[in-house]
Parts: sequence; structure tokens; C-alpha cells
Amino acid sequence: MARRELAKAYEPWDVEEKWESHWEADKTFTPDPDGPGDPYSIVIPPPNVTGVLHMGHALNLTLQDILCRFHRQQGRNVLWVPGTDHAGIATQNVVERQLKEEGKSRHDLGREKFIERVWEWKQEKGDRILGQIRRMGASVDWTRECFTFDDQRARAVREVFVELYRQGLIYKGDYIINWCNRCHTALADDEVEHEPKPGHLYHIQYPLADGSGHLVVATTRPETMLGDTAIAVNPEDERFNHLIGKEAVLPLVGRKLPIIGDAYVDVAFGTGCLKVTPAHDMNDWELGRKHGLEVLAILDEDGNINENAPERYRGLHKAEARTVIITDLKNEGLFVGVDDHDHSVGACYRCKSVIEPHVSTQWFVSMKPLAEKARAAVPAQTKIHPEHWTKTYYEWLDNIRDWCISRQIWWGHRIPAWTCEKCGALTVSITDPSACESCGSRNIIQDEDVLDTWFSSALWPFSTLGWPDKTPELARYYPTSCLVTGFDILFFWVARMMMMGLQFMERVPFHDVYIHALVRDEKGKKMSKSTGNVIDPLDMIEKYGADALRFTLTSFAAMGRDIKLSEQRIEGYKHFMNKIWNAARFAMMNLPDEIPAVPLDQTSSLADTWILHRLEEVKTTVAEATAAYRFNEVAQTLYKFIWSEFCDWYLEMIKPALYGEDEAAKAATQKALWTVLSETMVLLHPVAPFISQEIWSVLPRPAGDDRSEDIATLPFPSPRPQCLNPDAVARMELFMGVVSGIRNIRTELLIEPAKKLDLLVRTANDADRGVLESTLNLIRFLARVENVTIGPDVKGPKASGAAVVQGNELFVPLAGVVDFEAELARLDKNLAKLDKTMKGVSGKLANPGFVNNAPPEVVEGEKRKLAEMEEEQTKLAQLKARLESVME
Repeated sequence: MARRELAKAYEPWDVEEKWESHWEADKTFTPDPDGPGDPYSIVIPPPNVTGVLHMGHALNLTLQDILCRFHRQQGRNVLWVPGTDHAGIATQNVVERQLKEEGKSRHDLGREKFIERVWEWKQEKGDRILGQIRRMGASVDWTRECFTFDDQRARAVREVFVELYRQGLIYKGDYIINWCNRCHTALADDEVEHEPKPGHLYHIQYPLADGSGHLVVATTRPETMLGDTAIAVNPEDERFNHLIGKEAVLPLVGRKLPIIGDAYVDVAFGTGCLKVTPAHDMNDWELGRKHGLEVLAILDEDGNINENAPERYRGLHKAEARTVIITDLKNEGLFVGVDDHDHSVGACYRCKSVIEPHVSTQWFVSMKPLAEKARAAVPAQTKIHPEHWTKTYYEWLDNIRDWCISRQIWWGHRIPAWTCEKCGALTVSITDPSACESCGSRNIIQDEDVLDTWFSSALWPFSTLGWPDKTPELARYYPTSCLVTGFDILFFWVARMMMMGLQFMERVPFHDVYIHALVRDEKGKKMSKSTGNVIDPLDMIEKYGADALRFTLTSFAAMGRDIKLSEQRIEGYKHFMNKIWNAARFAMMNLPDEIPAVPLDQTSSLADTWILHRLEEVKTTVAEATAAYRFNEVAQTLYKFIWSEFCDWYLEMIKPALYGEDEAAKAATQKALWTVLSETMVLLHPVAPFISQEIWSVLPRPAGDDRSEDIATLPFPSPRPQCLNPDAVARMELFMGVVSGIRNIRTELLIEPAKKLDLLVRTANDADRGVLESTLNLIRFLARVENVTIGPDVKGPKASGAAVVQGNELFVPLAGVVDFEAELARLDKNLAKLDKTMKGVSGKLANPGFVNNAPPEVVEGEKRKLAEMEEEQTKLAQLKARLESVME
């Protein structure tokens, strides 16, 4: 069979498509639950079916893939489960926008037809994100793909809901919830995004009912005063505590309000008097419950003033009502004034509309009993990395409120509860009931609401493994090994999975949680479409390949530190991929069809001995760093080893052996070269799977090596302690120092690379002299030197370039090599020209007319130009001084 070759240039797109298709068709990543190896499992954080791959996804997928491929190499039985989330609100919004373009609404279709329409959209476009995950090279088991709204997951959701209801942990009741006027649904607390915004603090007089004066109340929302049912003051506040028990009159309405005392009131905020509106503020709701206050809602579900307000304001949107109310207060002389005030505003995490607190009948999960178990499990059973996120996890659980799980939409798991129209009893059932379980009436109606999307995804670690059925996967792979996720869903998802896993599986859902950092732009700003700084991972894959993107993200994935990403960095790692490719091509041109059977520990070559030692160290570092989630250390170790040590030094050093007449030396070097290259590809594979796979597939093998062509199935390289040789490292460091010293002299003094030089070395000791003499031919070859003198008494001429390496003094005679007069004249000419240009730029920057009137970016450009010229001036002056110092 003809020997396969690597293409002249690395074109990642063909390689990626080929191996991605091969792995999926061959079911390379489909494990046997009954197969050998300790289990290692990960469930993919399910992206929304509406989503497209962004850089956070790319980082998350890369890190999970590294872990899965690495643990396969360790002999583990690895399962990585893929899947998507039905994303109730987001998906419904997408389809409703389509209907709006057709001049329709979901109500025109009706519930059943609308759900059919959403499923049609899902089948057509909802799997787009899965194709993008494939582009990243994710080694998931595609045969076990899951969806939070498929039949198996629907069974799990019903089982959990019904069981929690029977345990008294799910209940239905009136409560103040977060309401989105746009999406027309309730939201959980952690589905509300809070951000500071500029606003105002309005000061309003509330007359005392006995006519003895008034109180001034400060509020950010004057329109909600129509729903006030009390005024609160702090009992310790001497200004107002004598009024507790009296009444005030609600302006514009005339309703009498009790004045209550509560330590919750901040005496330093506003005026120290707090209007209490239990139906429209979370904290006021708690005050109202505590003091038995009336709950009066004055806003409907669209954010309009309802029938509970005076007729003048009914039907007005809340923003319009605010304007009218302020005008009326001014007309009645009750408006004191307004101050600027920045405050936190909550917005819907889906449509970004401002959230309105709203009292409504909803379904809730009682969280405190579940939260106690989840808190106790960390870190005893589950460890969070980085550790500082544990404190955040605790704080959320310690201050948790009941979880509102009902949503007023149609796309989602419909709540399995039926109300009897005859007796009013609730029937909660796993299967659809035909009659009321209380009175037997068949006149029952299912609840219109659906469950919060996070309810189904909270079951993900065990529902994806087949629960409630007792499947082989569930028995083998639960608890999962590690969850890799972003910090932004630590509460949405991670904590809830902990609760549900402990409640229904009686074990934690994962042993480790790795919280990865945020991917920002190169200036450290958060990526967003509005600021135009988004780097699209799919664009980067098209331009530079998946491996380059993956390696970039891994290189900067330091635990606890955000990633500052730029396209230039990705392009830089594409050059690294090219470097690997070219190194492999060089090796292929110098390796025989069958690798020689030479024992590695018998090589006498310094280059071979040193690189084999370094390979052992790299194997240890990569294994330890991956296991400890130090992903950046993995990438940086591989980068330094491959680029600097293997390519820049080793491949250059072995050329004389490969091209020489000594067949034994050539065979030993070929064996070492093949060993290092092949094992390095296995080490590289978890980070850069495609290029490593392609190179491995064309490498020749030693006789009897029948290992698979599929690198994804190979074990991690075994250690070779016999190849550790610290003495070779010490000798190599001296050798590299000498070669680098000569190269630096050549560079500093602008000596042409092809110019042959002489070298004199005053050695520090006999051992160093022996090392240099034994590597003399390599020094000549790599440093391009001709005549070499080595000894303890060597002296160099005055006109020499000099360097010191580990106490050994290097001299490169410059007579006949450098034309000092010509070089000094050239430097003087360049310095004069540079000085003239710098004066022009300095004069411009000293001119107030230019600095004050020119665009800021132009001024900054001139400053950068001056700084660059100053740096160049310093370098030229240093070179001139260097030449003058070595002239005779």
C-alpha cells in the first residue's frame, strides 16, 4: 500500500470535516455501560434551541472536550451527553414574531395549533446549534442526544412535579412575583437582570389625618402610590416614632393609611418615611404580610392602571400615569421636588423589558428544605472550582426564596394539575386523569400554565441517563464526574441540579463543578452586539480552523481570570498549527516506512537524550494540570515544548544525524524523532483534536505496532523513567546558551545571518569545556561559526562582540566582519532623520490649537507615534554605543 503523505499546507477545513464525520459515523465516542474502565461522565449544559454558538459556548465546549478526551486516554469509560433546552420563553417569542409578520397571533391559532407550529420551527431550525457544536470537534455521544422537551424528559418532569407536590414541596398560592409585561409571564428572581440606571427620587407630601401636619415620602415610582396601604417609619427614628399608630391621607385618592413602625426602614434613605405598596414591591410585600396590610394591585398584566385606582388614571400606561400624577400633585401643592438618583432596575432576561412586581396566583417550589441539603453537600461531596465561588453559592442558598415555577406561556411542560369544576379540588397526576380524584366528576380542566424551563433542566444529570427508568447508563454514569459551566448560571441551574439530584437520586449530581471565566474583548470589555465587539467563533473557525480557536481559548483559560480575546491571538495560534504541520512534514520526509527498533535509552546523542527527557516532563505536567483544571498550563506547556524545544532546537540539531553517513546514529535519531512526534500528538489531541488526528493517521509505525489509526482511542503515553536524564538537560542548557549568545551578538550588531564568524570561548571549568568540545560541530552548524578556540586561558581581541554564558566568556572577533565607520555613519544619519521627525511631532503636540481641536483619536495617534520613535531612538543610540565600545 502506498504511503500516505501530508499536504504541503495545512488546510483545517477539509481535515475537520473528514474526522468529524468519521468519529460520528464510527460511533467513536459511544461508550458501552458494561465496558471496562472507571466511569467518567459529563452532561453538556444544554444550549437553547434558539441559540447560536457564541464565544462562551466555544470555551465551555473546549474545556469539556479536553476533559473527556483526556480521561478516555486514562482508560476511563467516558460518556459525554449532548442535548438542547426547549427554552420556553425565548422559543415562543421567536415563533410569535413570525406570526406577527403574517398578521397573526398565537391566539388566532389556538394552543394546539400553536404548539404544532413551534415544533415545526424546532425541527427546521432548532438543531442549528448542534451542528455548530460539531464544528467545535466536541467528542459527545450523538447516539444519546437529549432534548428537555422530548418524551423521556417529559416523563421525568411529571414524575418530579407530582412527587414534590405529594411531599408538600410544591404548592399553589398568591404571592408577589416578577412579571414581564412583554412576555406576559412570571419570572423567577434569578431570571431578572439587574443593572444600575439613572433615575429620580420624587418627594411627596402625605397630610396627617388629624390635620396636625404632613409627612414627606421619597419614591422612585410615584405612579404606585395609588396602591399604597401604609406609611412606615423606623421606631428608633425620633423624628417620626411619635406618629406610629396614627394615620395619613393618601394624596389624590383620599384613603387613610396607617403609620406603622418597622426596623426595616432606613432612616438615612430619602426622608426616612417609606410608602408601603405591598402589591408592587417585593420588600413592601413582606412588610404587608408582617403587619397585616391590605394588598391593592393598581396595575394590570400589561402595565396599565386598573379599576382599583381613581377613574382619572384608569387605562393609562404606568409611564403616562407617572406624568399625570406628578402634574396633579403639583396642582394640589403636594409635590415637594425631585432629585437625581441612580437605582437598580430589573429587566426580563429574555426580552429586556422592565420587570413589574405583580401579585398573582402561581405554582411554587418550597426551597428551604431542598437548599439545606444542597448547601451541606458542598464541599463534602461536591467541590466548586475556583473555590471562591463556594461563598457565592452559600450566600444564594442562605437567602433563597421560594421558586415560582409557573409560566403563562404555551411552549413548555404543561403543569400536570387539573381543577374540578364541580367541587374545585385539584388532581395532580403523572398520567392524564379522566376524572376528579376527589368527587369523580369528569368535568376537569388542566392548568393553563407551563413549567419554568429551568425546572426540566434541573433534572438534566439524571433525566439524560434515562431516569425514571433504571437504565444501565443511570447505574453506571450517575453521579456525573464534572460540570463545566459559567458563573452566570450558578443559581439558575447548578444549585437547582444539586437540590433535585439529592432529592430524587439521594446523591449529588456531580463531584466537581468547574466555573469557567467570561470571554471578553481584547480591552477587557464584555462582548455585546450593541458595542460591536463580538468575535463570532464560527467566523474564526472559517478563517483559522477549530484547533486554532480551541488552543487560543485553552491558553487563556486560567482559573478565576477572565479571558481577553482578540482575533490576532487566534491568528497567532493558527501559525502555531502551521508550525506543527510543517514539523510533521519534515519528520515524514526523514522517517522510513518502518520505524527502527532501537531502544530509546541507548541513544548517545545529546539532542535525542535531552528531548526524550523533556517529553517525560511534559507528559507529567500535562496529566497533572488537566486533572487539576489548570487548562492554560496544559496549552502553554505544549506550546513551549513544540514550538521552541522540538521545532526550533531539536529538529535543527538532528539534521546532521539525519543527513549523515552514520546509519546507526540516523536510526537512533529516527526512532527518537518518531517517538517524540507521535506521543506529542497524543498529548496535543485533547486540545487540538483535528490536526493531531490527521498527523497521527499518516505516521509510519514500528514493526508490530497495530494501534488504531484513530488517535482518539489511544491511551495516554506511558512514562519512561529510564529516559529521564538531568545531566543531559544541564549540558543542553549550556549548549543552547552558547548558540543563543552568538546569535544575539549577530542580531545586535546587524551582522548578516549568512556571514561565517569565528568564536573564542574562555571556559569556566573542565566539565563545561568537555560539553562544548563534544558539541562543537553542532555549534558550528547552528550558530554559523567557522574557526573555534576553546580553553581556560583564551582572550578575545578588543574589537569583539562578547557574552557570558554560565560563567563561560564568548568572544566573536569583528575585524573584517563589521565596517565600523560605515555603520556609525549610517546610524548617525538615521538618528538625525529621526530627531527631525520627532521635533515635528513634539511641536504639534505642544500646540494647544492642535491638541484642543483635533479629534481625540488623532491626538492619541500622534502620541503613540512619538512614543514609538523615542523607543527606536533609544535602540539606535544603544547600538551606536555598542559599536563604539568594541572598536579598536
